[in-house]
Amino acid sequence: MFRDVFSNKNILAISLTTSLYSLVAQGYRPFWTLYLKDFLGATYTNIGIFSMISTAENLLFQLPGGMLADRYGRRKIILVGTFIRTFSPILYFLAPSWEWAIPAAIVSGMTSLYMPAFNAIIADSLPSKRRGAGYGAYNTLTSIPQIISPFIGGIIMEKYGYYKGVRMFLLLQIGVSLLTTAIRYFTIKETMVHQSGKRPSTKITRQTFRELPKQIVVMMVVSIIASFSGRLVMDFTSLYALEVIRVTPVQLGLINTIVGIISVALALPGGMLSDRYGRKKNIMVSRVVSPVTQYLFTVATGFETYTVIRAFNSVGLAFGGGGLTTGGPSWNALIADIVPPEKRATINGIMGTLTAVVGAPSSVLGGWLWQTYHPQLPFQVSMIIGLIAATIFWFGVDEPSKSIEE
Repeated sequence: MFRDVFSNKNILAISLTTSLYSLVAQGYRPFWTLYLKDFLGATYTNIGIFSMISTAENLLFQLPGGMLADRYGRRKIILVGTFIRTFSPILYFLAPSWEWAIPAAIVSGMTSLYMPAFNAIIADSLPSKRRGAGYGAYNTLTSIPQIISPFIGGIIMEKYGYYKGVRMFLLLQIGVSLLTTAIRYFTIKETMVHQSGKRPSTKITRQTFRELPKQIVVMMVVSIIASFSGRLVMDFTSLYALEVIRVTPVQLGLINTIVGIISVALALPGGMLSDRYGRKKNIMVSRVVSPVTQYLFTVATGFETYTVIRAFNSVGLAFGGGGLTTGGPSWNALIADIVPPEKRATINGIMGTLTAVVGAPSSVLGGWLWQTYHPQLPFQVSMIIGLIAATIFWFGVDEPSKSIEE
């Protein structure tokens, strides 16, 4: 399976560059909110506002990015978005306060321009009958940095402190971003070929939504609700572990490493199971596990219990995708099964934009609930909303018997 999937140069190039970027990013991200709070002067509500601004950028860029990718090709959009991403760590490094970090968040949000093209080119490059396993193999490789980076990051934070540690990783990320742009420029090949010679329109009309398959409409609704649920706590999970549960930086890094190992071990089996037994059951596992985990965080009493809870959550995510993102081998494969190639990037763009519309203010609500009431409340609310999304998915999506390409 690995040989078949990574013999495709597009998937190999995207997988290796994504892994390289994540190798650096995962080193400091568990400690980023603490850096915002202690060194850039952000309150809990400020952290939520900062996250909302980052999310809101998806409103501006994911949908046009998807439509442009279907009209002009995946490669061009991926290269533009990858290059723009280079400026984000530069601005973060120069920011003297959390307000000055907002431009960096805006630039970071602009990289969502290429996410629909990213998902579409992977789907285009995989055979339909092995798409779930293919996504699993891809997720396996790109999850490897989660094994190494968080633990190294924790060691660096304890040795040099959060301020120096985060800034060291930001400098390294600048160089990696430039290298990633160069590699993708020389290796990625276009997959979008318009057989009729007519390019699809870049205008969204009522007809665009009327033509959406019922399953996709329901999946969009699930994505929107799940995004609101996940973003309530997205920027507070690591902060909760450090400030409330009182794990150390090294312990938090070790926990993320354990989560990475589980993700790597189960990503491929999860994809293969979705090919053999269907996507829906796999997705449902993650849609239930993820919100239940949010509640379990609030009853964790220390390093050991928090580790077990995070491991439980990673098992669910590895199979179907859940929580903040609507990714995962089974979820991505189901979308590709339903949507024809010439519309995949646009559908991914619409889904990303609509989830951002609802999800953007959720992080502010999460920060306000933490600051006004108690740290556990955002996680408890997240669980309730996430289970509602799971229920809608189970009763609202009928899995197609065959891929659109079969």
